[in-house]
Amino acid sequence: MAVVVRSVGLLRAAGAWPAPAGAVRRRLLGAPARPGVAWRLSRCGSSAAEAPATKAEEDSFLQWLLLLIPVTAFGLGTWQVQRRKWKLRLIAELESRVMAEPIPLPADSAELKDLEYRPVKVRGHFDHSKELYMMPRTMVDPAREAGQISSLAESGAYVVTPFHCSDLGVTILVNRGFVPKKKVNPDTRKKGQIEEEVDLVGMVRLTETRKPFVPENNPERNHWHYRDLEAMARVTGADPIFLDADFRSTVPGGPVGGQTRVTLRNEHTQYIITWYGLCAATSYLWFKKFIRRAPGM
Repeated sequence: MAVVVRSVGLLRAAGAWPAPAGAVRRRLLGAPARPGVAWRLSRCGSSAAEAPATKAEEDSFLQWLLLLIPVTAFGLGTWQVQRRKWKLRLIAELESRVMAEPIPLPADSAELKDLEYRPVKVRGHFDHSKELYMMPRTMVDPAREAGQISSLAESGAYVVTPFHCSDLGVTILVNRGFVPKKKVNPDTRKKGQIEEEVDLVGMVRLTETRKPFVPENNPERNHWHYRDLEAMARVTGADPIFLDADFRSTVPGGPVGGQTRVTLRNEHTQYIITWYGLCAATSYLWFKKFIRRAPGM
């Protein structure tokens, strides 16, 4: 018997004989948990604690990100206020130029860069054999507010004719005015093709660059869609100087002068209302969401 007991003890010590159930329970209750189990329990607890902190950080980031909307809208509205002031000054300057007394055309063409829309006076005669046609165009009605098109909105062309200035000895280009499409051919308006020397008043216009969606000029067909003074000068042999003849240059049967559009779009007030309105609306929503948030949210 003693030998059997001793053998069982040796087997338990060697791990080959199972320990009693009570010993197993005591070991589980009293012994510390294994390292892997403790790490998993600790990780679960830290994740639960970090979740509210992460959500708070995300809410803070979203709060300041959304604040950029009203701030940006306010900045754009303020910028439009400055743009409106600039546009009003530009319109006032333009009106003062248009209404100024005509001055003689400067002998130095470099001076014309600062004289756009300024009335100048010249004396000379037209060369009708080299007419150019800017089309399609609609007529500016001199009886209406300056720069407004005619209520008839008839399509036609501007007749651009070389004009030899007898006092300066140079040839310039003059937009004599509007003719309807059926009168583009000069043979249909011979009465208006004045041959004698005349005194002329016109507004200085500078060259243009082609705008998007505007067709290219076609010198071969004599169709001009924008003022390319260098190209027009090459075709006609004139200097790259361009005048819009005023309405008083109109003669019976000839083009209708006074076709200068002098209006400038001023829609900055609408933009100001739009941007400041957006700023006010988004500021209210932001304040309601993040400042006056209901309890429990």
